Amino acid sequence: MDDLLRALVLGTLQGLTEFLPISSSAHLAIFPRFFGWDDPGAAYTAVVQIGTEVAVVLYFWRDIWTIGSGWVRGLFSAQARQAPQWRMGWFIIIGSLPIVLVGLALEDLIDREFRNLWVIGAMLVSLGLVLGLAEKFGRKERAIEQLTWRHAVLLGGAQAAAVVPGVSRSGATISMGLALGYERAAATRYAFLLAIPAVVGAGVYKLKDIPGGENTYGTGPTIISTIVAFVVGLAVIHWLLKWVSTHSYAPFVVYRVVLGTLVLVLVATGVLAAATTVA
Repeated sequence: MDDLLRALVLGTLQGLTEFLPISSSAHLAIFPRFFGWDDPGAAYTAVVQIGTEVAVVLYFWRDIWTIGSGWVRGLFSAQARQAPQWRMGWFIIIGSLPIVLVGLALEDLIDREFRNLWVIGAMLVSLGLVLGLAEKFGRKERAIEQLTWRHAVLLGGAQAAAVVPGVSRSGATISMGLALGYERAAATRYAFLLAIPAVVGAGVYKLKDIPGGENTYGTGPTIISTIVAFVVGLAVIHWLLKWVSTHSYAPFVVYRVVLGTLVLVLVATGVLAAATTVA
């Protein structure tokens, strides 16, 4: 029963936080500590995120099909290479490379040192302030169709920073998008699409660690969490895209700063241990 409860809670938490710019990996590292649970670990986090990315694929399947088929046609047709789908396909491929390279290069740090609560708390606060500045000063004029090669590289680089829990994959990409002048909805939509190759790739890569190794939650609970994350994540995508069309990201900035500050205070006072451990 305890395993089922943890699976339901963490799956719900993943679904709620993956697409909001508040870092799902930070929440999966922080909140189990409040309940006295073991840190689920980087492998669990990566695999459960597959559930939320399946939600992205389902929600954006028309966009994905249009971009993917247009890119494939461009491989064989000069005329197809004039279409925006050809460029968008390449933008996503190129934008995905930085996080793949950084993730492989820093795998040991991601699995261990980066899960330290000092790091996570500091990232929640600092990147929250970055999002706040981007929200305040970004022009929010550019549509997603106006994406350029340079911007695709910059957005990919921003996403790569999310290998550190507390940064937030969507938060980093959205912050860069807003800073480059893109509309909130455009920056958010592109952040979702850009995340698909990286998150699915990381999840598949970490599947090998789920039956044992660094995953203390077991195969069954991990599967349950992934399914729950998919269901909850699908609802959150639908809500968030409506929200950003008429609201700012200010509430998420406040939430990040408050949560990050709380974590740092609790670690400083010894209520929470800084180093998360995986049994």
